[in-house]
Amino acid sequence: MLGSKANDAALAVAFFGLSTVLTWAFIAVSPLYISPQQMLLSGLVAGGKWGIQIVLALALLGARGWPFIRNIGWVCLVGSLILMPYVAAALLGWHAGAGAFVGSLAVAVGLMICLYFRATRNSAVGLGWWYAWIGSLLVAVSLQLTVVFNLF
Repeated sequence: MLGSKANDAALAVAFFGLSTVLTWAFIAVSPLYISPQQMLLSGLVAGGKWGIQIVLALALLGARGWPFIRNIGWVCLVGSLILMPYVAAALLGWHAGAGAFVGSLAVAVGLMICLYFRATRNSAVGLGWWYAWIGSLLVAVSLQLTVVFNLF
C-alpha cells in the first residue's frame, strides 16, 4: 500500500500528466497558432507557472509539499478539463474562432483562481502561495499575449 507521501506524489504526477495531455490537445486544435514553435512556446509558458510552484513547494514546504502539489495538480487538471468542450467542438468541425478560444481560457482561469485559493487553504500553506501563483499567472498571460501571439 502506498504511503501518504507516495500517494500524494502519484496523484500529483497523474493530475499534472493528464492536464498536460489535455492542454496540448487544446493548443493542437486551435487555428490561432501558426507554427509548431508557437504551439510549443505556448505550452511551455502555460506549464512554466505550474513548474515553478512545484519546485518551490518541494524546496520550501517540507512535509506539506506533496499534499500541496497534489492539490494544485487537481486545480490544473480541472482547468484543463474546462477546455475540453472547445477541443470536442474543433474535432467535430465546429471551429468557433478566437472568441471561443479566449472564452474557454477565461472560464478555466477564473475557476482555477478560485480552486487554487481553496487548495492553499486545504493544504495549510499561507496565502502567499496563492498570491505568488496569481503573479505567475499574470506573467504567463503577458507572455502569451506578447511573445506567443505578438499582440502588443
